[in-house]
Amino acid sequence: MKVKITGIIIFGLIVCVLGIYAISNVDTNHVGVENFQPLHDAPQSHYENVLASPPLPDQIDFCGEPIPLHLYWVKEGLDRELIIHCYQHSRTLLTFKRSTRFFPVIEKILKEENVPDDMKYLCVAESNLENVVSPAKASGFWQFMEATGKHYGLEINEHVDERYHLEKATRAACKYLKKLNKQFGSWSLAMAAYNMGEAGLSKNMQEQQINNYWDLHLNQETSRYVNRCVSYKLMFENQELYNIRIAANEFYKPIDYKEIIIDKTIGDLREYCTENNILYRQLKELNPWLRSTRLPVHGNKTYILRVPK
Repeated sequence: MKVKITGIIIFGLIVCVLGIYAISNVDTNHVGVENFQPLHDAPQSHYENVLASPPLPDQIDFCGEPIPLHLYWVKEGLDRELIIHCYQHSRTLLTFKRSTRFFPVIEKILKEENVPDDMKYLCVAESNLENVVSPAKASGFWQFMEATGKHYGLEINEHVDERYHLEKATRAACKYLKKLNKQFGSWSLAMAAYNMGEAGLSKNMQEQQINNYWDLHLNQETSRYVNRCVSYKLMFENQELYNIRIAANEFYKPIDYKEIIIDKTIGDLREYCTENNILYRQLKELNPWLRSTRLPVHGNKTYILRVPK
């Protein structure tokens, strides 16, 4: 038994020695070492990821109201939001790409409703220009809760949800923001109320005896909210400064469509699409407010559907 064990040990030592010898004599020219290119010499594409602090302005306003950057918590709060948006590459990039499709629609309505153009950045902060649903069930570009949406004239039921209708939801948001501005006396406080609710903001203002948004101690989400909007304004209006490099042909273009009036119930939208040579997917893409497979029409009510040209 001892002889066998000794033999195994000797054999193992021989294998190890041969292995070490073989490795030490490998010809590196045969493993492509001569073709290895150090990272710093590699050709650069137009995209770079540099870890640096985004530039902060000396002064800026939002909705015509100056942002008090002399207060350290305001300045550092804006810095925080800029860092997040500058380095949250995928979300920020997609938001910029979508902006050319949706900003023209939003800007037109803001102007018609006499709401500051800067409020389009509130929409960006709420949804990044997507029809998303929050954990609290706020929905659409402007993130309306169901009760608030209905209060401001949006139809919301199992078949139709106009929180997903960009034009109608934008007009409802304008009405709501103007009401809040009149109630609280500034656009910054109106934005805070939009985020946390009127009752919650009123309670904080009364308890702290403060009527200035920037001096209020609020929950973290609402404390960051206005700076989040301001940071988007800075980036959109200073794209070269923030090193945003998107070619003109890389932005998303508006989608062409035509409108048809619907005054009778459509029992099955999929059959309707087949009969009218329309892709069901395109119908849903152009009319995200359609929330089921049918469209009931009651009384003299009519709906306007967008279909591909």
